[in-house]
Amino acid sequence: MSVDRRQVLKTLSAGMLAGGTLVALPRSAFAQKKLRIGVVVKVLGINYFDVARDGAQEAAKQLGGIEIIYTGPTAATVEQQISVINTLIAQKVDALIISANDASALVPTTKKAMQRGITVLSFDSGVAPEGRVMHVNAPHDDLVGANDVRMISKTLGGQGEVAILSATSQATNQNIWIEKMKEEWKKPDYANLKLVGVVYGDDAADKSYREAQGLMKAHPNLRGIISPTAVGIIGACRAVTDAGMVGKIFVTGHGLPSEMKPNILSGVSQTFQLWNPADLGYAAVTFAAGIARGTLKGTAGTTASIGRLGDMTIEADNDTYLKDLLVFDKSNIEQYAKQF
Repeated sequence: MSVDRRQVLKTLSAGMLAGGTLVALPRSAFAQKKLRIGVVVKVLGINYFDVARDGAQEAAKQLGGIEIIYTGPTAATVEQQISVINTLIAQKVDALIISANDASALVPTTKKAMQRGITVLSFDSGVAPEGRVMHVNAPHDDLVGANDVRMISKTLGGQGEVAILSATSQATNQNIWIEKMKEEWKKPDYANLKLVGVVYGDDAADKSYREAQGLMKAHPNLRGIISPTAVGIIGACRAVTDAGMVGKIFVTGHGLPSEMKPNILSGVSQTFQLWNPADLGYAAVTFAAGIARGTLKGTAGTTASIGRLGDMTIEADNDTYLKDLLVFDKSNIEQYAKQF
């Protein structure tokens, strides 16, 4: 935090309100401060994050005076991500918004950033709470994870062998969703739906494809693959299609409608889900700018008005969640494929 900002905060502190509602501070001398915000994704070249970038730029344009630096590693490794973050710290950005490849391993680096006055948020895949101010998340994890199981169960009529093809083994959000899937799986409704394995494609197209091939080889009676990653679900669909198993093995999980449209139309996937990634970028930049400018606090128990997304409440561990979980099938794929 700069000396000037400390002085302004000190001046304003007497007028700030405490309590459960987010305090909208007076538009101060730094409220319109020009900001440079680094948006660091898990790995570059993924359309999901490109859509999130578009939402970040939409928020920056609406708020004014914000430069978005969209960047990330070329491979989904924590080592490369730390290097990218260190570069942004050296460039003295005002805020960082990070989708973590490893929740805990990034903490020393993000703590260093905060010690240098940089506002640090995570989005999509969280940094551990001690390493960021707040986290902007997809819809609630229990809802997302449970619905993954419900979708494949509905497709398979509640019986058959199913495997999970995830991203990296350290990815925060993927691991939470898998945990929530397993909780849902314990219900009597899924007594005849057997989880036979979890593999990781590292958010790489070729590895995801090979892992899906490996699942089919290892489990000859496989009926379904859940892939809660936009890269993995495409790899799984391609592997099933190339193996001539459309109609015998079904794929569901998380994907972009524009990318998944051919797979819905071919029948390799009957249904999948997602939220609008643009909303993640939009919300994260709005929160980051407000906190960096001192107009938002970003603490648990508070609520903020986030532009076109309306009010968003910050919950335990300073996490906030998008509201809309979107489910796609043949009835709506054409409509959403035009949007993202």
